[in-house]
Amino acid sequence: MTQASSRDRCAGPRADLAAATAAALLVVAAVLVGRHLQDTRRTLFVHWPPLFADWSPHLGPGTPAAVLVAGAVVAYGSSVAARLPWRRLLLAAWAAALAWTWSLALVDGWRRGVAGRLTTRNEYLTVIGRFPDIPAALRDFTQHIVSDSPDPWPAHIAGHPPAATLTFVLLDRIGLRGGGWAGAWCITVGATACAAVLVAVRALADERLARRAAPFLVLAPAAVWVGASADGYFAAVAAWSVALTALAVTGRSVAWAAGGGLLFGLTCYLSYGLTLFALIGAAVLVTGRRRVRERPVLPLLFLAGAAVVPAVFTLTGFDWWEGYRLLVVRYHQGVGGTRPYGYWVWANLACTVLVTGVATAAGLRRAGAVLVRRRTAPRAEARLAFVVAAAVLALLVADLSGMSKAETERIWLPFAMWLLPAGALLPGPRAWLAAQAVLALLLNHLLFTGW
Repeated sequence: MTQASSRDRCAGPRADLAAATAAALLVVAAVLVGRHLQDTRRTLFVHWPPLFADWSPHLGPGTPAAVLVAGAVVAYGSSVAARLPWRRLLLAAWAAALAWTWSLALVDGWRRGVAGRLTTRNEYLTVIGRFPDIPAALRDFTQHIVSDSPDPWPAHIAGHPPAATLTFVLLDRIGLRGGGWAGAWCITVGATACAAVLVAVRALADERLARRAAPFLVLAPAAVWVGASADGYFAAVAAWSVALTALAVTGRSVAWAAGGGLLFGLTCYLSYGLTLFALIGAAVLVTGRRRVRERPVLPLLFLAGAAVVPAVFTLTGFDWWEGYRLLVVRYHQGVGGTRPYGYWVWANLACTVLVTGVATAAGLRRAGAVLVRRRTAPRAEARLAFVVAAAVLALLVADLSGMSKAETERIWLPFAMWLLPAGALLPGPRAWLAAQAVLALLLNHLLFTGW
């Protein structure tokens, strides 16, 4: 080995460590500056900036399980992911993500960690009684968004298109009533985002990278907020939209495109901000552009699928554009209009570090390096880096919009899921996985991450 190649081999790990350190320092700066602003100006409206959380060191019934799951994934996750047949790997990844998310949620106990999450005054279950006639409620939905309207919606209901609330109304209608079932729904469905991202990475890049990404998706600190928030459910719907589209553009049946479009349409009616998933979808289409040129029906099927949910809601009387316009008014009527943009525009990124972990920061550095040398980089790595870059772009657009100030550790979960596969580019994954696990355990045991 030449001296130059030896230096190259050492430079990568040193640069990874530097990226992780820079990410950690960003978090420290956000904590210190945020604490000062909140103590002196009271304009952040969070108790433990940059997170919407309270300092509350505690143990709980989920603690032993969380430690066991973390230890098992760190010790055996990479080797098991490399050996399992593909379909079994998907099931195992979902099961492990489910175990990790449930155990973290139960650190706060059943009532505080799961059953009570979606029953607080700003949450979806508080308005189920206002949907006895669903079509009538949808026609009237925009009349209750702004704060000074008659009987205004609570914050989370006003802040989302009605498909979000309607999900919990329908769960109630089929007998799955109360916060326990709602929390279980969000955790169980939310954990499938792990499998969806693996499907997409395998289709767009290759199976080796998907297998390497699996433990990072399972052991994500994001699980602290997936259990149990509706945004974890939103993340899964958005992830499966991308996964089905990826299957369509990489040689599988073009019918997957209709399914991907259908779920994209639903995604847009779960959260206004998730229309930015169009950027990730566009990256998928660019990656599979040869297939798109060969089968021009593919984008038509996607668009046809994407039109279904908007058509249904529009025909029942809900105007998405009017809803968003009124949401902007409501946002500036509340704390969103007071929280300082100059702090949150970078502190939101510190929240993202806490959601995705320092390993992801190092992985993003690797992805950036791959894009810089994309002509000589392995094709699969370049494709993975391109999709990850699209997720970064979507997140940055959301950040610069000024409509995401605080609580982005929850709101940006759908975007965060697409940053995590960057961990597949890291050598020596065990140490990085341990760092991810320790971060999640500390967050969940030192803070109460309510919203």
